[in-house]
Amino acid sequence: MNTLAGPSPRPAARLTATSGIAWIEVSWHARSYRPLVDHFAVHGSPDPWFEPGPSTLLGKTVYGRFRHDGLGPRGQTWHYRIVTVDASGEQSPPSAALRAESVESVTVSGTPVAVIGSFDLRSLELALAPAGYQQYSARFGDGADYVDGVSSPGTDWPYLHPGPADRWAGSKAHTFRFRFRLAEQPAADLALAVWLIDTHASIPGRLAVTCNGTPVAEVELEKGATKGSLQGDATLPGTPLRPSVVELALPAAALRAGENTLTLGKAEGSWHAYDAVGVFAV
Repeated sequence: MNTLAGPSPRPAARLTATSGIAWIEVSWHARSYRPLVDHFAVHGSPDPWFEPGPSTLLGKTVYGRFRHDGLGPRGQTWHYRIVTVDASGEQSPPSAALRAESVESVTVSGTPVAVIGSFDLRSLELALAPAGYQQYSARFGDGADYVDGVSSPGTDWPYLHPGPADRWAGSKAHTFRFRFRLAEQPAADLALAVWLIDTHASIPGRLAVTCNGTPVAEVELEKGATKGSLQGDATLPGTPLRPSVVELALPAAALRAGENTLTLGKAEGSWHAYDAVGVFAV
């Protein structure tokens, strides 16, 4: 028996998960000293009975959390186990398994009412894409005003929505309008889906949503990679783009028969790059 050997690394414990559309974030508790932890190896599989191995390794982290991205718009069920690896390379036994589900997008579960673009992780069908943002002020100095059934994504909805931090767009707030018609006031809430292929890495700002003048939500956007102003396809292998999703309810009380106007306002921060925008019945 080697009495000089230090303690073996302990498995992570108390695994928990939070989830959203196309992602699951796993968190856990583990001691990072005695022995000194080098990293945590995160394993996952749709199979609840899986054993960790090279084919199930999702990533490594020095933190007590890991975000599993790129799961797609359909809800998925995954099972996770964490292996602690100390500074000498010794591995702990795998943690107990954690089951978690990602959230299904309304673009899958809902029925389209009015849509701008395609929900395909690309901005290429939108105006000025993939890198024509310098033309924005000349074409869209007052923001976008898009009429469903009349306007065209490639002409009337720019791929980039600037904010006051963007000098190239006048260092001011920008409002985009999306007009669509309803045959009658809906009996239940509708849903708004705003998919982005990227945002600014440090100051993505907030997106203010109103419906027919009624405030709906003010959403803090996720930090991206600051690459979406020049690249328009987040499906390419090795893409640096960091897509994100905003989906929220449009209250039935704020909607009406006839024309409805959604406004997407950017009164702080820098740009975000659109994939698609849509209203859905759910």
